[in-house]
Amino acid sequence: MFHDNYDIVVIGGGHAGCEAALASSRMGCRTLLLNLNLGNTALMPCNPSIGGPAKGHLVREISALGGEQARAADASTLMIRWLNTSKGVAVRALRAQCDIKAYAAYYTRLLQTQENLDVHQDEAVELLLSGSRVSGVRTRHGSTYEAHAVVLCSGVYAGGVAHVGSVAFPSGPMGQAPANAFFESLPSLGIRTDRMRTDTTPRLNFDTIDLSETRRQISEDAPLAFDIWGEKRVHSTDDFACYFSHTTPETHAIVAANIHRSPLVTGEIETLGPRYCPSIEDKFLKFPDRDSHPIVFEPFARTNGSTKEVYVQNFSTGLPYDVQVALVRSLPGCKNAKIVKPGYAIEYVYLSPDQLSPTLENKTIKGFFCAGQVNGTSGYEEAAAQGLLAGINAALEVKEKEQVVLRRSDGYLGVLVDDLTTKNTNEPYRMLTSRCEHRLLLRHDNADRRLSPIGRRVGLIGDGRWETLTRRWERADEEIQRLRTTRLAPSQEVNRALEKEGAEPLSEHTTLAAMLRRKNVTYRLLKSLSPPDCPLDEDEVFHTETELRYAGYIEKEERTASRMKDMDNVLIPEGFDYDGIKGMLTESRQKLSRFRPRSLGQALRISGVTPADVQLLAVAIKARH
Repeated sequence: MFHDNYDIVVIGGGHAGCEAALASSRMGCRTLLLNLNLGNTALMPCNPSIGGPAKGHLVREISALGGEQARAADASTLMIRWLNTSKGVAVRALRAQCDIKAYAAYYTRLLQTQENLDVHQDEAVELLLSGSRVSGVRTRHGSTYEAHAVVLCSGVYAGGVAHVGSVAFPSGPMGQAPANAFFESLPSLGIRTDRMRTDTTPRLNFDTIDLSETRRQISEDAPLAFDIWGEKRVHSTDDFACYFSHTTPETHAIVAANIHRSPLVTGEIETLGPRYCPSIEDKFLKFPDRDSHPIVFEPFARTNGSTKEVYVQNFSTGLPYDVQVALVRSLPGCKNAKIVKPGYAIEYVYLSPDQLSPTLENKTIKGFFCAGQVNGTSGYEEAAAQGLLAGINAALEVKEKEQVVLRRSDGYLGVLVDDLTTKNTNEPYRMLTSRCEHRLLLRHDNADRRLSPIGRRVGLIGDGRWETLTRRWERADEEIQRLRTTRLAPSQEVNRALEKEGAEPLSEHTTLAAMLRRKNVTYRLLKSLSPPDCPLDEDEVFHTETELRYAGYIEKEERTASRMKDMDNVLIPEGFDYDGIKGMLTESRQKLSRFRPRSLGQALRISGVTPADVQLLAVAIKARH
């Protein structure tokens, strides 16, 4: 039997696995990536897009930490737009439609050329232990790979069962082979597993859709990029667009006539699906009075590309194929549309994420990390962000260095991990801006300031990129200071310029920073009245405007975050005996014993643990010390 030794083995070549393997190998660890099928590397089995509300923040944070998803998206972007621009600077985010083959090719090229990284097509079937820590994995081919850490990024392949009406069959995403053996052995190791589901839409042939009955949406006309160091580009509008349409009363009549054939209704599916991306039959059951829902036709590649496949956003279903044909043809522009691939619902195994520490390491098995949909999340962005963090911490574990723990005030990734480890989930978890209580601190424009020092410290950001960042920060900080200290005197010239923009005229000497907080006053206007010594680029201008315009709100948020940070800094000793705390509620004691929080702050965020019991815990910890 073949035998080899690695520092780290990564299981799975999806978005999480790619980021984990690249991070650990770049940090100097000899890494093996095991993928069930190398042809599925960085596969996009659902919608062909990256980013969106909250998800776009995660992509930017991946870039800030030294990960690759932002660059993969930039390398494959077909159309890109800002979202939520009318809702404020805290929640605005980028979303890009991507060429799925170009996206996958970007990751494949990096994986196959990365130093310290071997990529192999094989299936892990057993996790090997030495006592209570990982010692390696055994594969379907009979090979054994010793390792100091294992990162599980298996996506929805584990125990996958696809449903199309009453037809059910073992399957991974998009008809790929499922992976079962590895997960069958986990309960014997004390690891809790459960099942959930997700749904996807029928894919159509682009040429069979009458686009004259849809509304076309093209890319922004401004240069944009996800990557912090990326070259911003204006993407051509000639060969790609999205097309907006809607369901019709006929669509809903078809669902009503066939809802009894849905596996959700027949009882063949009992698992919970995605709350924030419901199937068309879910929508019918939950919103019976609505006879129209928006949908979007999203091509997978340029119209002159290698595929004519179109994804139908907001139209996922597990109904029988004949019903899907009727549903599609009830849509405006789809009278003669042809289905290339039917939609389906897929059930799969996941590991309860409350078994993980905030580093994404299993609490009972040392060196065993989990990332992505296997933790109960949904989305490429959530998966990639977790994979990056797990890869970083697996490498730090191998090097016997302190692992990275992100607080909720550090980033959306910190919120994501904290939610999973303190609240658990029994349905696909999706990142939302509403989950983040410190949104104004966790903006798209300041992700580098929040997280790049961590990426630099662990070795994922080199000298060139770091110097670029520090120069940007210096320029913006110097300009912020200039605006705070420079006063503008009222004059005819100044007041004419202000009135031209609809702003109130000056009546006394005022700092430029104070003026920026006035209605209709922009940095562009102030720059014309008082030019800086060193011009700022677009990102630096946005950061400068935001920091000064919302200074009071930002300071308030920082004070709130600081108080929670103080609680997060009070660590709970490993193996702490909660049964010895007198006066604590039974529910709090049970929850604390199950979740094993790392700190007082994390304990406070566990559902069912009261503030009073956290105070008792604080006293007990202090007494122990």
